[in-house]
Amino acid sequence: MNPIFERQSIRKYADEEVSEKQLKELLKAGMQAPSACNQQAWEFIVISDENDKIAISEMHRFAKPARNASKLIVVLGNLEKAKIKSMIEQDLGACCENILLQATYEGLGAVWLGFHPIEDRSQKIKDYLNIPDCCIPFAVICVGVPAHEGSVKIRYDESKIHYDRY
Repeated sequence: MNPIFERQSIRKYADEEVSEKQLKELLKAGMQAPSACNQQAWEFIVISDENDKIAISEMHRFAKPARNASKLIVVLGNLEKAKIKSMIEQDLGACCENILLQATYEGLGAVWLGFHPIEDRSQKIKDYLNIPDCCIPFAVICVGVPAHEGSVKIRYDESKIHYDRY
C-alpha cells in the first residue's frame, strides 16, 4: 500500500533502536523534498542522548513523545542559505512530510512536534541546542519502532472539494 495511506502519528515506541541505515534514509528523504528555487535551506540535528530527549520532551505539553523515541530529528531552516525566506516554512513542511513518509516505508513510527512559529517553544530549543539565530527550529520529528500497531482512518471527504470556483 502507498505509505501516504499507511502513515499515522506514532507517539509510543518500543525499546528498540532505529538503525543508522534507516536514519540516513529518513534524512535523504527529507532532503529530497521540493523547495522554492531549489534553495534546500534545511539542516538537521539528530538527537540520541537520553537526557536531551527528556529535556526536549519537557519543552511543551505536546512534546512528551520525545522522551521514548529512539531518535529525534530537529528540522532547521537556515535563513542565511534561503534565497526566498518567505517560502522556507513551506519547504520545511515538505521536508518533514517526506521524513514521516519514509519512516512509514521503513516500518518505523514517527510524529511531528511543532516548535515554530510559537516563540517560547522555538526559543527553548534554540537555547538548549545552541542553535544560531540564523536558523529556525521548525519541528522535532520523533522516530522509533512503534510500540503497538494502530489503524489508519482514510480522511478523504468529498464535501471539501470544489471545482473551478469555491
